[in-house]
Amino acid sequence: MSRVHWVRHGPTHARCMVGWTDLPADLSDIAALDRLAAHLPADAVVVSSDLTRAAATADAIAGPRTRLDHDPDLREINFGAWEMQTPDSVEDQDHLRAYWDTPGDVRPPGGESWHQVSTRVSRATDRLLAALPGRELVIVAHFGAILTQVQRATELSGYDTFSHRIDNLSVTDIAFDKGKWQIGRINHRP
Repeated sequence: MSRVHWVRHGPTHARCMVGWTDLPADLSDIAALDRLAAHLPADAVVVSSDLTRAAATADAIAGPRTRLDHDPDLREINFGAWEMQTPDSVEDQDHLRAYWDTPGDVRPPGGESWHQVSTRVSRATDRLLAALPGRELVIVAHFGAILTQVQRATELSGYDTFSHRIDNLSVTDIAFDKGKWQIGRINHRP
């Protein structure tokens, strides 16, 4: 059995759609980082998205664990033209509503659809599981990336998957055993 401990990066404090914009994380809550690091398996392998907010969070909690190179396939959703906008500032509100209400093939102008994000993150997850069979993995990533794997494990619709909270510095545990996904705790705050 392989177990993936999905960790959402530290907060950026942005109040808009932040996807591929490389904002730093606020890692000033040392006590929360220490609790998170202590909660994760000591023998786990740590990998992160290549965006600064995830990479810095991974570095802050890795400790003596093996740290792999950053993986750009673990990035957040590419919001394209909507990047760094608040939802109410997007000009085409019908398009925005369709993106969130019917996640699938709808994509922001110049961005990714839910299916594209899911395919990208699943590809990275599968690659890591194949390279490290039976290992505990800590993957530091983003809200959307983590939700793609929650959907994969639960087989919920995209819309229902979006009802899950994924807080900053939370852990979502998903195991893979004998070809089946098993969901553990979602959005656990150690």
